[in-house]
Amino acid sequence: MMAEKQKKDNQKASAAKAGKTAKQKGDGGKGQGGGKKGRKDEPAEPAGPPPTPRLQERYDRDILPALKERLGHKNRLALPRIEKIVINMGVGSAITEKKHLEEAIAALTQITGQKPIITLARKSVAGFKLREGMAIGVKVTLRRRRMYEFLDRLISLALPRVRDFRGISDQAFDGHGNYSLGLTEQLVFPEINPDKFAHPQGMNVTIVTTTDSNDEAREMLRLFGMPFRRTEAEEKALAQAS
Repeated sequence: MMAEKQKKDNQKASAAKAGKTAKQKGDGGKGQGGGKKGRKDEPAEPAGPPPTPRLQERYDRDILPALKERLGHKNRLALPRIEKIVINMGVGSAITEKKHLEEAIAALTQITGQKPIITLARKSVAGFKLREGMAIGVKVTLRRRRMYEFLDRLISLALPRVRDFRGISDQAFDGHGNYSLGLTEQLVFPEINPDKFAHPQGMNVTIVTTTDSNDEAREMLRLFGMPFRRTEAEEKALAQAS
Protein backbone atom coordinates (compact mmCIF):
# COMPACT_ATOMS: atom_id res chain seq x y z
CA MET A 1 0.00 0.00 0.00
CA MET A 2 2.76 2.40 0.94
CA ALA A 3 4.66 1.70 -2.27
CA GLU A 4 1.54 2.22 -4.40
CA LYS A 5 0.72 5.52 -2.63
CA GLN A 6 4.26 6.78 -3.07
CA LYS A 7 4.12 5.85 -6.75
CA LYS A 8 0.89 7.88 -7.20
CA ASP A 9 2.45 10.88 -5.42
CA ASN A 10 5.49 10.72 -7.69
CA GLN A 11 3.23 10.64 -10.77
CA LYS A 12 1.28 13.69 -9.52
CA ALA A 13 4.52 15.59 -8.86
CA SER A 14 5.85 14.71 -12.32
CA ALA A 15 2.57 15.83 -13.95
CA ALA A 16 2.59 19.13 -12.04
CA LYS A 17 6.22 19.75 -12.99
CA ALA A 18 5.48 19.02 -16.66
CA GLY A 19 2.50 21.40 -16.62
CA LYS A 20 4.58 24.16 -15.07
CA THR A 21 7.32 23.68 -17.69
CA ALA A 22 4.76 23.81 -20.53
CA LYS A 23 3.27 27.03 -19.11
CA GLN A 24 6.71 28.62 -18.90
CA LYS A 25 7.37 27.67 -22.51
CA GLY A 26 4.01 29.10 -23.52
CA ASP A 27 4.77 32.40 -21.76
CA GLY A 28 8.17 32.47 -23.41
CA GLY A 29 6.55 31.90 -26.79
CA LYS A 30 4.17 34.78 -26.15
CA GLY A 31 7.08 36.97 -25.21
CA GLN A 32 8.94 35.99 -28.33
CA GLY A 33 5.88 36.29 -30.54
CA GLY A 34 4.91 39.66 -29.04
CA GLY A 35 8.48 40.89 -28.88
CA LYS A 36 8.01 43.23 -31.82
CA LYS A 37 4.95 44.77 -30.23
CA GLY A 38 6.77 45.26 -26.95
CA ARG A 39 9.71 46.90 -28.65
CA LYS A 40 7.34 49.14 -30.57
CA ASP A 41 5.75 50.45 -27.36
CA GLU A 42 9.10 51.09 -25.69
CA PRO A 43 10.36 54.70 -25.85
CA ALA A 44 13.05 55.24 -28.43
CA GLU A 45 16.53 55.66 -27.09
CA PRO A 46 17.95 59.16 -27.53
CA ALA A 47 20.19 59.39 -30.56
CA GLY A 48 22.56 61.66 -28.65
CA PRO A 49 22.72 65.20 -27.32
CA PRO A 50 20.30 67.68 -28.94
CA PRO A 51 21.79 69.74 -31.77
CA THR A 52 23.24 73.13 -30.96
CA PRO A 53 20.86 75.97 -31.93
CA ARG A 54 21.77 77.80 -35.09
CA LEU A 55 22.11 81.22 -33.44
CA GLN A 56 24.33 79.82 -30.71
CA GLU A 57 26.71 78.39 -33.30
CA ARG A 58 26.65 81.70 -35.15
CA TYR A 59 27.44 83.59 -31.95
CA ASP A 60 30.47 81.42 -31.17
CA ARG A 61 31.73 81.30 -34.74
CA ASP A 62 31.00 84.74 -36.21
CA ILE A 63 29.58 87.22 -33.71
CA LEU A 64 32.21 86.89 -30.98
CA PRO A 65 35.16 87.64 -33.31
CA ALA A 66 33.25 90.56 -34.84
CA LEU A 67 32.43 92.01 -31.41
CA LYS A 68 36.02 91.60 -30.30
CA GLU A 69 37.19 93.61 -33.28
CA ARG A 70 34.52 96.33 -33.13
CA LEU A 71 34.43 96.86 -29.37
CA GLY A 72 38.16 96.47 -28.79
CA HIS A 73 37.86 94.00 -25.90
CA LYS A 74 40.75 91.58 -25.67
CA ASN A 75 39.15 89.37 -23.05
CA ARG A 76 36.52 87.06 -24.53
CA LEU A 77 34.55 87.02 -21.27
CA ALA A 78 34.17 90.82 -21.39
CA LEU A 79 32.17 90.63 -24.61
CA PRO A 80 28.37 91.00 -24.34
CA ARG A 81 26.12 87.96 -24.56
CA ILE A 82 22.46 87.20 -24.01
CA GLU A 83 21.74 86.00 -20.50
CA LYS A 84 18.00 85.24 -20.73
CA ILE A 85 14.79 86.16 -22.54
CA VAL A 86 11.62 86.92 -20.59
CA ILE A 87 8.23 86.73 -22.35
CA ASN A 88 5.30 88.25 -20.50
CA MET A 89 1.59 88.27 -21.36
CA GLY A 90 -0.68 90.60 -19.44
CA VAL A 91 -4.20 89.18 -19.52
CA GLY A 92 -6.35 91.90 -18.02
CA SER A 93 -9.53 90.31 -19.37
CA ALA A 94 -8.87 87.29 -17.12
CA ILE A 95 -10.60 89.22 -14.33
CA THR A 96 -13.96 88.47 -15.95
CA GLU A 97 -13.03 85.74 -18.48
CA LYS A 98 -10.98 82.92 -16.94
CA LYS A 99 -10.87 81.20 -20.33
CA HIS A 100 -8.59 83.94 -21.70
CA LEU A 101 -5.96 83.07 -19.08
CA GLU A 102 -6.11 79.39 -20.06
CA GLU A 103 -5.69 80.34 -23.73
CA ALA A 104 -2.69 82.52 -22.88
CA ILE A 105 -1.06 79.64 -20.99
CA ALA A 106 -1.61 77.25 -23.91
CA ALA A 107 -0.36 79.76 -26.49
CA LEU A 108 2.78 80.68 -24.56
CA THR A 109 3.53 77.00 -23.97
CA GLN A 110 3.37 76.31 -27.71
CA ILE A 111 5.48 79.35 -28.58
CA THR A 112 8.29 78.80 -26.08
CA GLY A 113 8.16 75.04 -25.44
CA GLN A 114 8.08 75.73 -21.71
CA LYS A 115 5.14 75.95 -19.32
CA PRO A 116 4.67 79.53 -18.06
CA ILE A 117 4.04 80.69 -14.52
CA ILE A 118 0.95 82.69 -13.57
CA THR A 119 1.56 86.26 -12.42
CA LEU A 120 -0.65 87.69 -9.67
CA ALA A 121 -1.82 91.21 -8.93
CA ARG A 122 0.29 92.93 -6.27
CA LYS A 123 -2.39 95.33 -5.08
CA SER A 124 -6.11 95.94 -5.37
CA VAL A 125 -7.55 98.54 -7.76
CA ALA A 126 -11.26 99.16 -7.28
CA GLY A 127 -11.67 100.97 -10.59
CA PHE A 128 -10.60 97.86 -12.51
CA LYS A 129 -12.38 95.40 -10.18
CA LEU A 130 -8.94 94.02 -9.37
CA ARG A 131 -8.12 92.38 -6.07
CA GLU A 132 -4.71 91.54 -4.70
CA GLY A 133 -3.64 87.99 -5.59
CA MET A 134 -5.82 87.65 -8.70
CA ALA A 135 -4.26 85.95 -11.75
CA ILE A 136 -3.73 88.62 -14.41
CA GLY A 137 -0.96 87.26 -16.66
CA VAL A 138 1.60 84.61 -17.51
CA LYS A 139 5.37 84.73 -17.83
CA VAL A 140 8.18 82.53 -19.14
CA THR A 141 11.95 82.89 -18.63
CA LEU A 142 14.09 81.18 -21.28
CA ARG A 143 17.79 80.41 -20.92
CA ARG A 144 20.52 78.65 -22.89
CA ARG A 145 19.24 76.42 -25.72
CA ARG A 146 15.56 77.41 -25.65
CA MET A 147 16.53 81.05 -25.49
CA TYR A 148 18.50 80.85 -28.76
CA GLU A 149 15.76 78.81 -30.46
CA PHE A 150 13.09 81.36 -29.53
CA LEU A 151 15.24 84.29 -30.67
CA ASP A 152 15.85 82.56 -34.00
CA ARG A 153 12.12 82.05 -34.61
CA LEU A 154 11.38 85.60 -33.47
CA ILE A 155 13.84 87.14 -35.94
CA SER A 156 13.33 84.76 -38.86
CA LEU A 157 9.59 83.98 -38.69
CA ALA A 158 7.55 86.08 -36.28
CA LEU A 159 8.70 89.66 -36.93
CA PRO A 160 8.46 89.41 -40.75
CA ARG A 161 4.82 88.28 -40.31
CA VAL A 162 3.88 91.48 -38.48
CA ARG A 163 1.48 93.56 -40.55
CA ASP A 164 3.15 96.54 -42.30
CA PHE A 165 6.47 95.68 -40.68
CA ARG A 166 9.20 98.26 -41.29
CA GLY A 167 11.69 97.34 -38.63
CA ILE A 168 11.84 97.75 -34.88
CA SER A 169 13.20 100.68 -32.90
CA ASP A 170 16.85 100.58 -31.87
CA GLN A 171 16.19 102.92 -28.93
CA ALA A 172 14.09 100.59 -26.75
CA PHE A 173 16.90 99.91 -24.26
CA ASP A 174 16.58 100.48 -20.52
CA GLY A 175 20.02 102.06 -20.02
CA HIS A 176 21.54 98.79 -18.76
CA GLY A 177 21.86 96.89 -22.05
CA ASN A 178 18.45 95.18 -21.91
CA TYR A 179 16.10 95.44 -24.91
CA SER A 180 12.29 95.19 -24.88
CA LEU A 181 9.81 94.94 -27.70
CA GLY A 182 6.08 94.38 -27.85
CA LEU A 183 3.92 92.23 -30.13
CA THR A 184 0.24 93.02 -30.51
CA GLU A 185 -0.87 89.42 -31.10
CA GLN A 186 0.41 85.89 -30.71
CA LEU A 187 -0.68 84.84 -34.19
CA VAL A 188 2.59 86.07 -35.75
CA PHE A 189 4.14 82.80 -34.57
CA PRO A 190 3.39 80.10 -37.16
CA GLU A 191 2.88 77.37 -34.56
CA ILE A 192 -0.26 79.10 -33.26
CA ASN A 193 -3.49 77.87 -34.86
CA PRO A 194 -5.78 80.90 -35.46
CA ASP A 195 -8.87 78.65 -35.28
CA LYS A 196 -7.95 77.54 -31.77
CA PHE A 197 -6.85 80.94 -30.42
CA ALA A 198 -9.50 83.38 -31.60
CA HIS A 199 -8.80 85.94 -28.85
CA PRO A 200 -5.82 88.17 -29.85
CA GLN A 201 -3.27 88.41 -27.07
CA GLY A 202 -0.21 90.65 -27.09
CA MET A 203 3.07 90.00 -25.34
CA ASN A 204 6.22 91.76 -24.22
CA VAL A 205 9.65 90.29 -24.96
CA THR A 206 12.67 91.41 -22.91
CA ILE A 207 16.18 90.39 -23.97
CA VAL A 208 18.49 90.56 -20.95
CA THR A 209 22.21 90.89 -21.74
CA THR A 210 25.36 90.76 -19.64
CA THR A 211 26.53 94.26 -20.58
CA ASP A 212 25.45 97.60 -19.07
CA SER A 213 26.11 99.47 -22.31
CA ASN A 214 23.21 100.08 -24.67
CA ASP A 215 25.60 100.56 -27.59
CA GLU A 216 27.33 97.21 -27.05
CA ALA A 217 24.00 95.40 -26.67
CA ARG A 218 22.66 97.11 -29.80
CA GLU A 219 25.71 96.05 -31.80
CA MET A 220 25.39 92.46 -30.61
CA LEU A 221 21.69 92.26 -31.49
CA ARG A 222 22.39 93.80 -34.87
CA LEU A 223 24.90 91.04 -35.56
CA PHE A 224 22.31 88.46 -34.51
CA GLY A 225 20.12 89.81 -37.31
CA MET A 226 17.67 91.89 -35.29
CA PRO A 227 15.80 93.97 -37.91
CA PHE A 228 16.32 97.46 -36.51
CA ARG A 229 14.69 100.35 -38.34
CA ARG A 230 17.13 102.30 -40.50
CA THR A 231 18.03 105.83 -39.42
CA GLU A 232 17.74 108.83 -41.75
CA ALA A 233 21.50 108.86 -42.28
CA GLU A 234 21.46 105.18 -43.25
CA GLU A 235 18.53 105.77 -45.61
CA LYS A 236 20.41 108.62 -47.33
CA ALA A 237 23.60 106.58 -47.61
CA LEU A 238 21.63 103.66 -49.07
CA ALA A 239 19.89 105.95 -51.55
CA GLN A 240 23.19 107.46 -52.66
CA ALA A 241 24.77 104.03 -53.07
CA SER A 242 21.89 102.86 -55.27
